[in-house]
Amino acid sequence: MPIITISRGSYSRGKEVAEKLAQRLNYACVSREILLEASEEFNIPEISLVRAIHDSPSVLERFRLGKERYISYYQCTLLKHVQKDNVVYHGLAGQYFLQSIPHVFKVRILAKIDDRVKEVMRRDQVSKKEAENILIKDDEERRSWGLKLYGIDGWDSRLYDMVLLIDKLSADDAVDLILEIVKKPVFQTTAASQKVLDDQLMCARIHALLIDYSLMIEVKADDGKVILCNIGESLRSDFRLRSKIEELIMKIEGVKEIIFTGKTIKHEQVDLLHTIR
Repeated sequence: MPIITISRGSYSRGKEVAEKLAQRLNYACVSREILLEASEEFNIPEISLVRAIHDSPSVLERFRLGKERYISYYQCTLLKHVQKDNVVYHGLAGQYFLQSIPHVFKVRILAKIDDRVKEVMRRDQVSKKEAENILIKDDEERRSWGLKLYGIDGWDSRLYDMVLLIDKLSADDAVDLILEIVKKPVFQTTAASQKVLDDQLMCARIHALLIDYSLMIEVKADDGKVILCNIGESLRSDFRLRSKIEELIMKIEGVKEIIFTGKTIKHEQVDLLHTIR
């Protein structure tokens, strides 16, 4: 069965859909758990992770590498969690972090702005104007974050396999429709799609390790072969640092070979490279 991501704006009933869907499938329903696990594993405050993944880039410019570090930690933790399969994830940025894994079924839940405003007023005990401002600010920050970091608009329907408006449809109706489509063979886990996830998790683990050394290096992996791209002159010329990094990476489960290159490479070029010594 596929991994399912539920993307939604705040107060759009996406959480309700995710929980009911997970119950029907007997899946784990995951959201804030990823924040807590990443916070514990990497020893950083949960609020720092939330700000890195939610706040608009203008708020985060002062964090510089801190922002990228927290995002790297979060993505690594999320990939480790979903590697076990049978997960409905309705937390932050799933449509970005899991977008290239073939057996991820991506759903976007929408609700009319009037309904969202009423829900904010009810929950937060605020006026209609205050509720509108809260939603506008939240939507703008989420949209700006995706555009700045990935060049992708989170409201673009092409990111998703299914987009549902909770209006005439109830949350239960949405669950019924998702269950019908998610059975399709194209969304099922295969050996090939699992390999894609495993390779991405290896990349994420290595990236999280390297960023602790303030190294922003592109990482690629293919069946245990790891390629570190765009390494720069400092790493290329510093044999001691390169040996230290190589030693740390080789401790990661599944790593068989490490390649350093100053170039950006495509996946199909992996077999053409040789380790820089």
